[in-house]
Amino acid sequence: MYDIDELLKTVRRVHFIGIGGSGMCPLAEILHKEGYILSGSDNNDGDTLNRIRSLGIPVYMGQRAGNIKGAEMIVYTAALLSDNPELVAAKNSGIPTFERSKLFGAITRMYKNCVGVCGTHGKTTVTSMLSQIMITAGADPTCVIGGKLPLIGANGRVGHSDMMICEACEFVDTFLDLSPGTAVILNIDEDHLDYFKTVENLIASFRKFALLATDRVIYNGGDERTLRAVGGIQGKDMVSFGLTSNCDYNARNIDIKHAVPSFDVYIKDEFLGRLELSIPGRHNVLNALAATAAAHLNGVPFSVISDAVSDFKGAGRRFEILGKRNGITIADDYAHHPKEIEVTLTAAKEMDYKRVWAVFQPFTFSRTSMLIKDFAKALNIADRVVMTEIMGSREVNTYGVHTSQLAGMIEGSVWFDTFDEVAQYIVDNAKEGDLVITLGCGDIYKAAKLMLKKYDNAEV
Repeated sequence: MYDIDELLKTVRRVHFIGIGGSGMCPLAEILHKEGYILSGSDNNDGDTLNRIRSLGIPVYMGQRAGNIKGAEMIVYTAALLSDNPELVAAKNSGIPTFERSKLFGAITRMYKNCVGVCGTHGKTTVTSMLSQIMITAGADPTCVIGGKLPLIGANGRVGHSDMMICEACEFVDTFLDLSPGTAVILNIDEDHLDYFKTVENLIASFRKFALLATDRVIYNGGDERTLRAVGGIQGKDMVSFGLTSNCDYNARNIDIKHAVPSFDVYIKDEFLGRLELSIPGRHNVLNALAATAAAHLNGVPFSVISDAVSDFKGAGRRFEILGKRNGITIADDYAHHPKEIEVTLTAAKEMDYKRVWAVFQPFTFSRTSMLIKDFAKALNIADRVVMTEIMGSREVNTYGVHTSQLAGMIEGSVWFDTFDEVAQYIVDNAKEGDLVITLGCGDIYKAAKLMLKKYDNAEV
């Protein structure tokens, strides 16, 4: 069994299988900065691969056994199937081979001040917002984000300070490979129960992550499961945020106009200042509080925090407005859990649109089956619902679940097999003043782009 921390002290040539992945690209950039000689492979071209190539890193298109030649260490994305020929060759080669989270963990240990942001919801928004604050403050952090941050035009950056800000995902416990100085826990909701089995196991996992923090835990003081996860932890600076005055960082005098919040920030009963957000949704009050607490505790003046938060227009695929055609607004959001869909659609309904169309792609059979009633309740917030079949991803449909079952719980909803049919239905039925928002963590954004293309072709 190899120790990746020790290996990184001796190897120089590292090969990435799936280097274009959103979670792989920033790690490759960090190793490149540290002087490692890299190579990579991927099946899909795109912006991230162009970014990698611009650094002079060679990329092989297509995954073949021969791509690993010359490597002293190999890193692969968890998205690969077990029979991937390049992965099979790597595991049979005798070359030390690690899943991405192991390298991610080793990289967090390169930084004295690593802030790991976890939670069922809001990770990308808070990681992005905190990154924008710290960059604005001149802290020059290294960042690993789950979505594209418009400020840097990417989902990661290599800084030259001892600070790292990273998104810490609980999926199959990968966040337990990280070594944060500060752990930020936003919330704990029922998800990934195909792996965790019970909510108690899920809470226990977040507790383990909190215990990994060497210095500080920043946690949601109004979330009952989070409180259970952090209860009784000693030997660390425990800092809460929330909507009540007993939380260390708390929000008061919340005002919401056209779904966009503003509020006063207090530390206990001491007034710190007022935040004016530029992103919609009541839930972003807590997200902004969490980012504010993490930045303020790192010495950033509130005036800088306030300016950066006001300038923050969101991360990629988080209520991202893609375009407007014929008076119809097309947007996209990563929401794939009932709670996320609920807050996104609630925010949309508070805005000045005539009708809100939810275009939803269910993701994984297990989540759809286990939470189907919750999905139906959340989607019913929209005026009209259009769906695709379930994107199974890594799963086989042993649950016998289908979109038709979900549609049966949502009056007037329709579903289609292809994105082309989805896009055409929207083009044929949406009207001026409507908002159409695609929802899901798969590739449903392609349907949104197809809608825009169809509108443009119709105009031509």
